[in-house]
Amino acid sequence: MLSTLAAILERGSFAAAAQQVGCTPSAVSLQVKQLEVWFGQPLFDRSARIVKPTSLALEAGVVAREMIARLDALRARPAMAVAGRVRLGAIASVQSDALPQALRRLRDLHPALDIEVSPIVDSDPLLGALKAAQIDLAVLVRPQGGGSSRLIWQNLARQPYVMLVPAVVTAGTPQELLRRFDLIRYDPALTGGRLAAQYVRQAFPQARSIMDLRSIDAIVAMVSAGLGVSIVPQPRRALLRAHGVQELRLARNAPTRQIAMVRRNADAGSRNLDAVARALAEVYA
Repeated sequence: MLSTLAAILERGSFAAAAQQVGCTPSAVSLQVKQLEVWFGQPLFDRSARIVKPTSLALEAGVVAREMIARLDALRARPAMAVAGRVRLGAIASVQSDALPQALRRLRDLHPALDIEVSPIVDSDPLLGALKAAQIDLAVLVRPQGGGSSRLIWQNLARQPYVMLVPAVVTAGTPQELLRRFDLIRYDPALTGGRLAAQYVRQAFPQARSIMDLRSIDAIVAMVSAGLGVSIVPQPRRALLRAHGVQELRLARNAPTRQIAMVRRNADAGSRNLDAVARALAEVYA
């Protein structure tokens, strides 16, 4: 609640604060009401269109920021050993590709480190969960603009987009194949899916999509069954071999996506997070 109060005072509105702390505006309003009950006084003047902080809110904000800074410093203090809990989030394709190998390395090297994997599997919600301190480290698609400078980013791998085609296909350019086959789209609601959709609109306006799927594994299975072709970030080789799906390279202007790790600035010196980051980087290397 104190973090939320500090965010409102810094950003100037409940809506802007909600984006910073990673929750809904209604949740911000509820936290403010709870703080006002605790203080026994209003913290904001709501009589005008724009809420204005009271003198109590401004004074409480100073104390809150000092307390938050001190608590963040305690959280960031390096431990002597790699032990304890790390809450890790990763997009679905990472969970089925690099993450199992990284977790095996961590279990062998740091048996006292407990990794809790979040059920969130999309980049945007993962970034929100990280900002809201619901997870400690995220592996996701880095925003095209580079991502917030208030976070620590570490690039892991750049993945090219490719066309997946059934094994029975013997020849053809991407344009020819999209005239012969329907398109199975990587869901445009996802960060990686939006890149694929933009490329298809520009390069293959004649493409006819028949379904949107969020799982690359599911897309590979559909292509293997001969239901269509797809344009996705390059899947792992073992998955393509298992389903007998072919990978076709696209033109030089085809998109790529950057897989990156991200953590909060307050966790810059964490031995636990450094250990997880090293394991992931070694797997991708």
